[in-house]
Amino acid sequence: MASILIQQSVKDYSEWKKVFDSLSSLRASKGALSDQVFQDASDMNKVTVLVQYNSVESAKAWAESPELRAAQEKAGILGRPNVSILQEVGR
Repeated sequence: MASILIQQSVKDYSEWKKVFDSLSSLRASKGALSDQVFQDASDMNKVTVLVQYNSVESAKAWAESPELRAAQEKAGILGRPNVSILQEVGR
């Protein structure tokens, strides 16, 4: 199991969320299994997204996709998002 962790600041959370939700089917077609969205408790326009994938390769493919880049521009991302590819480890 792998995940993408994206931390970003957005102009307007409501507008960002509309774009994020519109990509649900596209994320699934690229291998996304589930996603979670978090807002910073002190700044609602600081957003963290966690998306799970079956493999690191699928996660990397989405993180590097032109579709994600275009969506980030449309969604009003401020600055450069912090993107991490995480791999689950056994307990």
